[in-house]
Amino acid sequence: MRIAEVIGRVTLSNCHPSIRGATWILAVPLSHQGIKGNESGRGEPFVIYDELGANAGCQIAVSEGPEASAPFHPEQKPINAYNAAILDTLDVD
Repeated sequence: MRIAEVIGRVTLSNCHPSIRGATWILAVPLSHQGIKGNESGRGEPFVIYDELGANAGCQIAVSEGPEASAPFHPEQKPINAYNAAILDTLDVD
């Protein structure tokens, strides 16, 4: 699981019927330095399936790969990244 910051939304003209009812968001993964606010700690943006309603500026917990579709088991969903939580606060030493 990674921590990411939402930077926007993705608009689809068509989508697979099994993924309707949620939104797609664009987020950048954050390293330890990125969580502390350092720009060099921000990674390459990627697209995430979001059922929780995260908005731009929110920090979220993202599951990826096979774990991203685990919340839908036994149903299959064609997703590679899933917003598992919206984070209220992060304490970093």
